[in-house]
Amino acid sequence: MMLEHGGRLNEAAERWGIPRSEWLDLSTGINPVGWPVPDIPAEVWQRLPEADDGLEDIVRKWSGASPAAACVPVPGSQAAIMALPGLRKPCRVGIPVPGYREHGHSWRNAGHRLVPIGPEQTGGGFSGCDDRWLDQIDVLVWINPNNPTGKIIPPSTLLRWHQRLQKRGGWLVVDEAFMDATPAFSLCTQAGRPGLIVLRSLGKFFGLAGVRAGFVLADSQITERLRQVLGPWALSGPSRYVMGKALTDEGWQRATRVSLHRHAGNLREVLQKARLTLVGGSALFQTVRTDNPKILAHQLAAQAVLVRVFDQPGMLRFGVMADEAQLQRLAEALVARTCD
Repeated sequence: MMLEHGGRLNEAAERWGIPRSEWLDLSTGINPVGWPVPDIPAEVWQRLPEADDGLEDIVRKWSGASPAAACVPVPGSQAAIMALPGLRKPCRVGIPVPGYREHGHSWRNAGHRLVPIGPEQTGGGFSGCDDRWLDQIDVLVWINPNNPTGKIIPPSTLLRWHQRLQKRGGWLVVDEAFMDATPAFSLCTQAGRPGLIVLRSLGKFFGLAGVRAGFVLADSQITERLRQVLGPWALSGPSRYVMGKALTDEGWQRATRVSLHRHAGNLREVLQKARLTLVGGSALFQTVRTDNPKILAHQLAAQAVLVRVFDQPGMLRFGVMADEAQLQRLAEALVARTCD
């Protein structure tokens, strides 16, 4: 069964009888002011993708990865999430709870046994904690920053976890889909270590979810097997072109980090004024806890504001907005909801 995700605007428009053009979609955590895609040369559309087009070198330079790190461009990190479980025999896989559910879904479908991992095991990710819980699993999938809580585990802790797992041939898979606004916490610079796998994507920070472009950094043994599973031309020529250009636009990235953090701060203020309980967030979203998330989501949807519901535990995730006008619209919708 397919899992539900944010961004289902057509469905929301039909359900609520509100035209798609009138919706404020805060359900995805995607940057609403994405990287400006230039015209794509005709030959990029007409020729098969070239594996030696320099994209992998661009990725290594941008991410700070060492020459020992092998890189596999993928059609969105979702492709890697679905493919990686097939590279191991059935084993015990630690999955963060709460977290992006596609990870657990894919590992379970491949015959692995899931082991939920929460704060009670990790101790919040700080040094000095008892790491013996890692001995009960063979693979740990970690989402950093977490989606939907936004919690970040320090790189030093993740590397300690990786070292303990790798001694037994285990893997640490780190999903950094929301990391771009906080690059100092990335493990990309450590990629190439045996059993360390880092996933990145252009979908969130760059606001290019539709292009379905990302990459995997890992050791050469893992990446070679991943290439075989994905097959030739896994990432389209236009997607490779756009990724290469976006990653080299450092000026846009610096300015965007500043603006996203400012927008996230403004969003927190609006949610706090609405007396909602913040439980975390990132530069791209803020998350609140509520006993009845679906009720609040329905109240907002009736005003053409779409948010992301997480039932277990009860949470709502609000993506950042493009401008002050959208922020004001959310503030007014929250006030109207409290008056019902």
